[in-house]
Amino acid sequence: KVESPKVILQTPEVFSLAEVERLLAVIPQDSPEGLRDRALFELIYSAGLRVSEAAGLNLGKIFVSEGLICVLGKGDKERMVPLGRQALFWLNRWLAEGRPQLVKANSPDAVFLNFRGGELSRKGIWKNFKGYAILAGLEGKVHTLRHSFATHLLAGGADLRSVQELLGHASIGTTQIYTHVDQEALASLHQKYHPRERLVDQGGRSH
Repeated sequence: KVESPKVILQTPEVFSLAEVERLLAVIPQDSPEGLRDRALFELIYSAGLRVSEAAGLNLGKIFVSEGLICVLGKGDKERMVPLGRQALFWLNRWLAEGRPQLVKANSPDAVFLNFRGGELSRKGIWKNFKGYAILAGLEGKVHTLRHSFATHLLAGGADLRSVQELLGHASIGTTQIYTHVDQEALASLHQKYHPRERLVDQGGRSH
């Protein structure tokens, strides 16, 4: 009998909530590019977006009064994703104060523009994120914000099926990798706080 090869799931890298806050705090607010990037990374973390989804977001797909955006994901599948209050606040600031300073006569209807008035590319997003991560003393990529979004929701009690819908995963199996991160955190908490874990004598035996 030939055994099937084991599939090893690589645990995704995530930021803690404090690290997310630290990252966002280093983004300047005194330039249109700073307002853009604050809104952009707030959005990615709030909605769990892929970089391609954020770069491809158009003005007509934002529904501010409802607190929703319509995202075009993999396979050209659209999904509606809710935004948190912080993401909405910074998105509104960018649209009202920052974007008008970068928009040109021939600018596309992309939400996020570069300094020339064109659509901000994925490469541009990656580059900007790397700079902010260095300033914040963090290691990770833009996609780490998406990983963090999923992990933090599950840690807060969200069910796996809902997180799958928010992430736009075709298979719930893809979403399940984030439960491994949560289980690691739970195991650490168990070791730290469970009374039987603390009742250890000098010989290393539990009482």
